[in-house]
Amino acid sequence: MTYTVFIDGAAGTTGLEIRQRLAGRDEFELVALDKARRKDIAARREALNEADFAILCLPDEAAREAVELIGPGSGTRIIDASSAHRVAEGWAYGFPEVIGHAAIANAPRVSNPGCYPTGFLALVAPLVRQGLLPADWPYTVNAASGYSGGGKALIERFEADGAPAYRAYGYDMAHKHRPEMKLHGGLRHEVIFAPSVVPAYRGMVVEVPLHLGAMDGDPTPDRLRAALRDHYAGSEIVTVHDGSDPTELVLLDNAPPSDRMELFVFGNEGGWHTRLVAKLDNLGKGASGAAVQNLNLMAGLPETAGLRLPKN
Repeated sequence: MTYTVFIDGAAGTTGLEIRQRLAGRDEFELVALDKARRKDIAARREALNEADFAILCLPDEAAREAVELIGPGSGTRIIDASSAHRVAEGWAYGFPEVIGHAAIANAPRVSNPGCYPTGFLALVAPLVRQGLLPADWPYTVNAASGYSGGGKALIERFEADGAPAYRAYGYDMAHKHRPEMKLHGGLRHEVIFAPSVVPAYRGMVVEVPLHLGAMDGDPTPDRLRAALRDHYAGSEIVTVHDGSDPTELVLLDNAPPSDRMELFVFGNEGGWHTRLVAKLDNLGKGASGAAVQNLNLMAGLPETAGLRLPKN
């Protein structure tokens, strides 16, 4: 069976990478609007309602408007790559490794996770769920991302002469990723989120430092690592490294696309301190790769079909 897919916002960074992952696949037929009709409401409404799947690669408000264009009887199933519906009722959170593959496969509406929350939740959510980390801990997230995740304006600034070597932001403590981290992590408190952007086009490192010695229940780096390895056992996308981890991680400015995610648990000799770290491609598992993974599941196909999964 061939499914029709309309990517609303196909000319943007996320949309283009989704198209690349779907290119040449017989299971999907892309519905395309020419440049003159991309912003035509009637043309978009028709495409959104007639496609089997609609993938929204739009700013938040435009994504909400696109959902309103889809009639209740259309049967179109939606994947929203914006942050508009990540904590909304009636939407499945598109992180199958965390919420379950069946929840995605059976959902009419799926909201893709944010790139930073993907790394944070991959590390913290399984451990909180198993009781190895407390739900009421004041978690901190430190992260650095390639500049491609910042949209067209940020891409233009970084690719211009004199681009900064480092750009930190989110100092208003109101970043839009924080609600999904709290909700889908099963946490009682908002996280302190410290994001930054570096002059690499793609790639991301997300870190959660923890003082295990101040927690109840005697959590140790070895126990946390073992729990994560058990949770992701058999995954072709998520790799949990063993204790022989490197002493440094790097982001390359010419890294190839990847839909994998690597998880690390670093600990000191006494086991009192640990740094949980996720390394991923902000445009891969953090955006386009996740959308294609969810599309595969919703269409009843192997979840890794069309994904870019180079060896670690």
